[in-house]
Amino acid sequence: VQLQASGGGLVQAGGSLRLSCAASRSRFSINATGWYRQAPGKQRELVARILNDGATNYAEDVKGRFTIFRDGAKATVYLQMNSLKPEDTAVYYCNAATGSSWTIYWGQGTQVTVSS
Repeated sequence: VQLQASGGGLVQAGGSLRLSCAASRSRFSINATGWYRQAPGKQRELVARILNDGATNYAEDVKGRFTIFRDGAKATVYLQMNSLKPEDTAVYYCNAATGSSWTIYWGQGTQVTVSS
């Protein structure tokens, strides 16, 4: 599976961005798609994830501000980020888990910078 992440940029605190993760495979063959982020000097962490049945889960510090969703039957997953904070600054990566063994694939990162 090839994943193409896009949508990052520079935004002021309180602003919004929408990230996109386009997969090269039908969404029906993908068990779950997740957005992760990695800030300088920190470990990569889960931000949000959506399962094939539509169930979602979020990191505590983004609940109520970020929303992960799919575009219908398309294999594109979005991360709508509202009320952005400087601490949301990081490189954001999407990944996908496929098959019975939940093989993980990663897309390239997209930089999100939130200025105070």
